[in-house]
Amino acid sequence: MTFAFGGFALLIFSGVPIVFALGVAALLAVVFLTGTPLVIVAQRVYGGVDSFSLMAIPFFVTAGVIMAEGGIARRFVDLAAALVGWITGSLYLVAVVTSTGLAAISGSGSADTAAVGSILSPELRRRGYDIDLGASIIAAGGALAPIIPPSIIMVVIAITSNLSIGAMFLGGILPGLLIALALCVTCWAFAKRGGPAYRDTEAFSFGRLVRTFVAAMPGLLLPIIIVGGIVGGVFTATEAACVAVVVTILVSILIYREIGVQDLPRLFLKAISLSAAVLIIVSTASVFSWIIASLGAPRMLDAWFRSVTESPVVFLILVNVLLLVVGMFMESISAILIILPVLMPIAIGYGIDPIQFGVMAALNLSVGLITPPYGICLFVAAMVAGRKVEQVSTRVWIPLLPMLVVLALTAYVPAVALTLPRLFFP
Repeated sequence: MTFAFGGFALLIFSGVPIVFALGVAALLAVVFLTGTPLVIVAQRVYGGVDSFSLMAIPFFVTAGVIMAEGGIARRFVDLAAALVGWITGSLYLVAVVTSTGLAAISGSGSADTAAVGSILSPELRRRGYDIDLGASIIAAGGALAPIIPPSIIMVVIAITSNLSIGAMFLGGILPGLLIALALCVTCWAFAKRGGPAYRDTEAFSFGRLVRTFVAAMPGLLLPIIIVGGIVGGVFTATEAACVAVVVTILVSILIYREIGVQDLPRLFLKAISLSAAVLIIVSTASVFSWIIASLGAPRMLDAWFRSVTESPVVFLILVNVLLLVVGMFMESISAILIILPVLMPIAIGYGIDPIQFGVMAALNLSVGLITPPYGICLFVAAMVAGRKVEQVSTRVWIPLLPMLVVLALTAYVPAVALTLPRLFFP
């Protein structure tokens, strides 16, 4: 097992793309540590993505791509501005509220970050806001996508751990909303101590709120259709993702008219490229996970945890630290497929609910999306804002603190993650 993890770490820190690092490390482990025929590896690669539920991923990605260019993101920004534009530090709050709404449609953190950043970054700069803080807040808003349904990461966690996708989706709603609220309070608190630019706000207008709400209504219906349909048993997560694509196309072409039928092939190709990158990671990571499981990693790690502590509280502290570190250096889906099959049985042995543990894992890895050195949302936000990652990183601790507070609440107050799943899936 040390050989497999050591080879993987060496390849990663040598700059090898993660998909090749996973594949090569798994292949070397098969050749040198097991007598498994290589044809089994090929079968495992295919089997890693041979799942009806995983088909939800490319469809949710497609919905996110169309949403970003079809006018839905712009309507969400307008609605958020009407809702919180009168509060000190309004642009920061608009970023958080918009990201929360988009997270309930696309499930992709990088797509949400790019959509919000491209709209708000010029306005942040024009109105004299701290652009580095603004970019870090936009990145943190993008990191809500793995938590708020429909979340691609939640789908992978549910499939990997044999859990209900609907229950996982519901488990992420309350923590996601708590993070959004905590980010808004944090933004307001820092803006109150800032310069006059933060107090340059617009007067609240109920008429404007109604107009922007009506304009955004088609997009706002999407999360209700998706989550409501899954929880109500109307359709599966994959079918919900297909419905999301159809609705985003109809809304973008027929209602908002910001794209045409001629744009669809280009958008589909973009979605195919993004989806292929995700699914090839899933396939190679599933092989790596199978190898370390066959080498006895779950048994060895369980014995180590039991030798350290019998307390679930201490176990959760150790796991949170582990996942936070892993999230800083590894792509989220790879981390889930490699680590969660090992940790989930141990967590259940400590008496921790698997839904709560899965939501906690998603929260940990979402933190990794905004932390150096490999936080993808941090990179996207910095690029869109025209800033260096090093500059934005100096301000990322501000939105990071409320995220860590909600993470601790989710870990040690089970009701945060379990209230809604227990209500609808008793």
